[in-house]
Amino acid sequence: MELLAWLLYGYQVLVLYYFAVLNFLYATFALFGLRMVARYARELSELSLKDLLEREAYLPVSILVPTYNEEKTIAASVRSFLALRYPEFEVIVVCDGPRDRTLEVLKEAFRLVRVDWVFKRALPTKPIRGVYRSLTYPNLLVVDKENGGKADALNAGLNFARYPLFCGVDADSLLDPEALLRASRLFLEDERVLAVGGTIRPLNGARVREGIVEELRLPRGFLEKMQIIEYARAFFMGRAGWSAMNALLIISGAFGLFRRSEAVKVGGYRTDTVGEDMELVVRLHRRAREEGRDYRVLYTPDPICYTEVPADWATLRRQRNRWHRGLWEVLWLHRAMLFNPRYGRLGLLAMPYFFLFEALGPVVEVLGYLLLPVFYLLGVFNAEFALLFLLLALGYGVLLSQLAIGMETLLLKRYPRLRDRVALLFLSLLEVLGYRQVLALERFIATFQVLRKRGQWGEMRRKGLGG
Repeated sequence: MELLAWLLYGYQVLVLYYFAVLNFLYATFALFGLRMVARYARELSELSLKDLLEREAYLPVSILVPTYNEEKTIAASVRSFLALRYPEFEVIVVCDGPRDRTLEVLKEAFRLVRVDWVFKRALPTKPIRGVYRSLTYPNLLVVDKENGGKADALNAGLNFARYPLFCGVDADSLLDPEALLRASRLFLEDERVLAVGGTIRPLNGARVREGIVEELRLPRGFLEKMQIIEYARAFFMGRAGWSAMNALLIISGAFGLFRRSEAVKVGGYRTDTVGEDMELVVRLHRRAREEGRDYRVLYTPDPICYTEVPADWATLRRQRNRWHRGLWEVLWLHRAMLFNPRYGRLGLLAMPYFFLFEALGPVVEVLGYLLLPVFYLLGVFNAEFALLFLLLALGYGVLLSQLAIGMETLLLKRYPRLRDRVALLFLSLLEVLGYRQVLALERFIATFQVLRKRGQWGEMRRKGLGG
């Protein structure tokens, strides 16, 4: 019994140190994020964007839109892409063997006609069934192919893309009209830049007209509101810090801008993982490091991509389960980088962080909750440990959420209505009371489903843009 007590005491000390280190890292990322957002809100003006638009120097962009069963959202999404303020771009919609009316909706909305199209098959994909051009928009191309998954559809889009930069966006998303201007300027300013990721914001509840977000408002649903807080914290805290250290491993699949030649050179998107967006970024890092090149992979608070987030528990849990399985798959595929000094801060800091704190974090947290009653029943319950565990696991998260929402609503002023700002600040206090625990449990379960569910996506229920 004495040995068991010592083991349990050791476990408690280990968990406390674990959360102390994690929260120290969070504080560091919060500092980076606050500095970046404050500088960005102060320096970037409409005048500078107008100057970018009027310059003759720019890099044309191919916008790749992989779509499966998206009949509710696809027309509004494509209209938003076509309405972007940018000198030269093309929109390539890849219909990945949809089972609904996605292709028919596109044909009706954009007056598509079938054409014979010659392209270089730089990346292997499932067979192409047809190519369509729009009679209304000469820069719109629609590709119909056999189902092969999102990564395969993106690779098909890369084969058809003509321009040096490409932007992969989700079919349930809308882009800010100036999104490409804000992202592409970083490629012009620094030739070392391989990829740029922007901020993703939940679209639910927004007022949308003709594919353009006119005003952000809070959605009615509790889950949708909580995801606004999550997204603000994830982008303004974590990604800003990693970008500042040139160790950013994640650019969201909902919006990211890449040099096409670099993506093709490393083989495009892998089709054997559900974390294809993160995996491509890690592979770009890895190749550049192995070649000894000076390069940059960046995050910027803008450009903005608005995406529809799950409105029910079942869809939200499936999404988070998939995200966590994708993280484990990427860590396994690139396990040679873990704790490897050859890869610098990637191997010694970024990869260990994602392994120890992102991948294993839900396991540590859920076991911590489960073991508290075990400690009590065994008579080794330590009230001081329980209090510190809860403060570290929950209390600090509240402070970070409050800071992230403050940046979102006060510095960037994305939610103009005062009542919406106050509601978000209040909801950030409630995030730790059940919502976080449910998602931690789902990620805990996903950890033990990685092998059995490898490559499985699952259905995502949509309400429609602007709902």
